[in-house]
Amino acid sequence: MTSTDGIEQVLKAASMRVTQPRVAVLAAVARHPHADTETIISAVHREYPKVSHQAVYDSLKLFTSLGVIRQIQPQGHIARYETRIGDNHHHVVCRQCGNLADVDCSVGESPCLHASDDHGFKIDEAEVIYWGVCPECQAKDLDG
Repeated sequence: MTSTDGIEQVLKAASMRVTQPRVAVLAAVARHPHADTETIISAVHREYPKVSHQAVYDSLKLFTSLGVIRQIQPQGHIARYETRIGDNHHHVVCRQCGNLADVDCSVGESPCLHASDDHGFKIDEAEVIYWGVCPECQAKDLDG
């Protein structure tokens, strides 16, 4: 989805007007998976310096509400965004540096993916976040 044509098609499929700020924001999210808002604003401003911060915030909110992008906000961390949606993947977060990576699938027994009591909900997604220490921080711990 990194081409302008692909991004425009995504916007049209979500019944959104295709505007330069929206194309720029969605392209930035696609190029920078798991980026926070400030990183996305910086990426947009490198190509389109006149796009306002508010236009970026508004686009992220709209895209998230329409399911075009996914917002990830592990406890104690700022929100991050990604275009990888609809596959119910999970994430692993480093407790030391905050590095975040995709985890394609939970393996083994997965009671967390099957609610013991769905309270009548039709569940269509489960969010799992694994916490640990990334390889870079592990190496720093050994060195220091």
